Amino acid sequence: MAEQDEDRELLYVIRTMEVLMGSGIGLEGALTSIARGGYGCISSDLAKVMKNAQAGKALVDELRRIQKRAKSSAYKRLLNTMIENIVSNTDIVKTLKNQGGREEEKRTEKVEKYIEELGGLPETLLSIGMISPIILAILAITPQMMAGAGDIMPMPDPDTITVVVNGGLFATVVIMALIGSKAHFKDPGL
Repeated sequence: MAEQDEDRELLYVIRTMEVLMGSGIGLEGALTSIARGGYGCISSDLAKVMKNAQAGKALVDELRRIQKRAKSSAYKRLLNTMIENIVSNTDIVKTLKNQGGREEEKRTEKVEKYIEELGGLPETLLSIGMISPIILAILAITPQMMAGAGDIMPMPDPDTITVVVNGGLFATVVIMALIGSKAHFKDPGL
C-alpha cells in the first residue's frame, strides 16, 4: 500500500519540483515547499528530512535515509536524483523532466490496461440496471393485463408476483453492487 501511495503522488511531486527549480528556486526551497503538505506520504517524508536538516544533520544523509525506506522504485530514483544533484551538481531540471515523462507513460499504460480490463463492464452494469426494472415492472402488471385470461390459464397470486418483483429488484441491486465492486478492485490507484 505504501508503494501505491508513493506512486500516486510522485508525478505531482516531480512536476512541482520541475516548475519550482525551473523558475530559480533551489533544491532545498523546493523540498520545503513539498514538505508543507499536499503530496501525501512524500510530504511527510520530506517534512522529516527538512526538520532534521534544520537541526544540523546533512541533507544528503537524510535523503539517503528516506531512500532506504522507500518502497517505490520510481520514488527511490527521484531521491537518488536529488542526492546526485547535491553531491555532483547535476542538471536536476532536465532529469526531472525525463523522470516526469517516464512516470506519465507508466501512468498512461496503467490507465489503458484498466480500461481494457473493464471491457464491457460499464455496458453490462447499465443494461442490468435499465432492463431488469423494466422486465420486473411488466411482470408486476401482468395480472391486470391478463385479467380476462384467467379462464385460459391460471394466474399467479398477486402476493406471489409482489414477492418475485421485490426479490428481482433486490437481486438487481446486489448484482449491480457486485459489478461495481469488481470495477473498484481493479482500480489502478491513480
